[in-house]
Amino acid sequence: MKVKYLKIISSVLIGICSCSTLQAQQSTTYPDKSVRVIIPFPPGGTLDKVGRMLALKLGEQLGQTFYIENKPGGNGVIGADIVAKAPNDGYTLLFNASTFVTAPLTMKSVPYKVQTDFSPIGLVAVAPLSISVGNQLGVSNLKGLMDYSKTHSDSLNFAVGSIGSAGHLCTVKLEQALGSNISIVAYKGTGPAMVDLVGGQIDGFIDPVLGSVQFYKGGKLKMLAVTSNKRLPSLPEIATASESINGFNCSSWYGLWGPAKLQSEISKKLNAAVNKALEGDMHDRLLADGIFTAGGSEADFIKYQANEIAVSAKIIADKKISVE
Repeated sequence: MKVKYLKIISSVLIGICSCSTLQAQQSTTYPDKSVRVIIPFPPGGTLDKVGRMLALKLGEQLGQTFYIENKPGGNGVIGADIVAKAPNDGYTLLFNASTFVTAPLTMKSVPYKVQTDFSPIGLVAVAPLSISVGNQLGVSNLKGLMDYSKTHSDSLNFAVGSIGSAGHLCTVKLEQALGSNISIVAYKGTGPAMVDLVGGQIDGFIDPVLGSVQFYKGGKLKMLAVTSNKRLPSLPEIATASESINGFNCSSWYGLWGPAKLQSEISKKLNAAVNKALEGDMHDRLLADGIFTAGGSEADFIKYQANEIAVSAKIIADKKISVE
C-alpha cells in the first residue's frame, strides 16, 4: 500500500511540475500566434480608434498581429463576456472604456464581475470630454447653453453612447449645473450618436474630444467646452467647462484587460508593451487629439479601477441611473 501511495504522490508531483513547465514555456514564447482584442462597441468611436492604435503598436513590438473584433451589444456586456469566458492564455483580450466598470452598476444582471473575472493589464489613456451641440441649436459657448436652458428648461436632449458611461455621468453633472432637465437618448456606441448630433436629430453630446474634433473643425457642430482642468494645447480656443461652471471636470479612460487569472508573466509582458507603446509617437498622436496617455503597473491600474468604481457608484445610486 505504501508503494502505491508513493507512486500516486509521485505522479501528482510530476503533473504539477509539467504544468508549471508548460506555463513557463508559454509565457516565454508568448505570443506565438495572432491575438484577438475585443472592443465591445461599434467601430468609429474614440474607443475604437484608440484601441486600433494600441493593437498596431503591440503587434509591432511583440511580433504577432493583434487584431480588433468589434462585438457591440448589451451596453458592452456581450463583448466583455466573451473575454471573461476565454482561456487565460493571453490570446483573447479586452480593450474597453470606463463604461466597462460603470455600466454593470446600472444593470440588474451581468454575467460576470468586473473585479474578479478579469485581469487588469494596463491603464492606457485618460480622455477629457467635449460638450458639443448641433448647429441647429444656435449656441456657440457654454454660457450660451446656460442661457438657452433657462428658456427651454425641458426641451434639451443629449445623446449617451451607453448607459453609465463617462459621457452619461458627465451629462448628469451638466444637468445639475444648468438646473434644468436634459432628456437622455441612449445609443449603442458613440459613433451612431455622433452621426445623429451632426444630422440635427439630437441637441447635444458629451464625448471624448477625439470623437467630435473633426466635426467641429469641419463646421458640422459647435464645441462649447472641454472638461479638462486646463485648455487643451490642440484646441486653445475652446474654453474649459470650469471657466463657466466652477469646478466642473470629468473624463473617460481606456484600459486593457485579460480573463481572470491571466498568467503572470504574460500579463507583465503585455503591461510592459503597453507602457512602451505610450512612450512613442502614440503619445503625441493622442495628445494632438486631446487624450492624455497614462501607463503604469498592473497594481496601479487595479487601484485606479477600484477608485473609479467607488466614485461612479455613488453618482449612479444618487441619480438612480439604470438600464430599463
